[in-house]
Amino acid sequence: MKLYSWNVNGIRAALNKGTLQKFLAAENPDILCLQETKAEQKQVDIDFENYFEYWSSAKRKGYSGTAIFTKKQPLSIIYGFSPEINSKYRLAHDIYGDVSDEGRVISAEFDSFYVVTVYTPNAKEDLSRLKLRHESWDPAFLEHVKSLEKKKPVLMCGDFNVAHEEIDLARPKENIGKHGFTDEEREGFTKLVDSGFTDTFRIFEKSGGFYSWWSHWGKSRERNVGWRIDYWLASNKITRKITEAKIHPEYLGSDHCPVSVEVKI
Repeated sequence: MKLYSWNVNGIRAALNKGTLQKFLAAENPDILCLQETKAEQKQVDIDFENYFEYWSSAKRKGYSGTAIFTKKQPLSIIYGFSPEINSKYRLAHDIYGDVSDEGRVISAEFDSFYVVTVYTPNAKEDLSRLKLRHESWDPAFLEHVKSLEKKKPVLMCGDFNVAHEEIDLARPKENIGKHGFTDEEREGFTKLVDSGFTDTFRIFEKSGGFYSWWSHWGKSRERNVGWRIDYWLASNKITRKITEAKIHPEYLGSDHCPVSVEVKI
């Protein structure tokens, strides 16, 4: 199975440009997970043949949102976290509003694994959402995926809004302590890895220079001054079935590019 993840930075723009259609025709994913869709399903005239569609949209119009398109119908779909997790980690008490109303997580159950897509909240340039990330969102997400893993292995993907290690961004020294590369955000990702999940790209590629997001400023993409903040992580018990993990910078139309894994079922 070929599984792809892409922060499209607005699905309507991606469709209007034709970039999403070209990508689907070329790559033909079995499962496609999207982040930052910025739309409700009813707002989008879309009919991808042979795909089941699952959308989670923010209550705030034109903001956030995730979607899963899959050729195989899932056994079940979970939108967001459980009410118990939302309450435990006080996700409704962020200064920007209830983060659980932002359509940031979809979990799809298949025969032998779960697929979870996530659009992790940005800590903001002034770090005003860092406390939410560190104390609420990251531990809530970890508890969610570990609860799923009790039933079957998990493949999780999306825009995690953090470069985990120095190798994951072009200019680490200049960005230490800035949003996307704070100790707190990196710690949240480390806890995912330490709890039994593998960064699949690093199974196959140990060197730097591979990024999934580039700023619009200063021709960053042309110069490959980027960040790797989009990932596929897999339960350790399923990593032996991962045969490929790639980043696809050739696909334009968003400030992010797609990332993928291939799984032998």
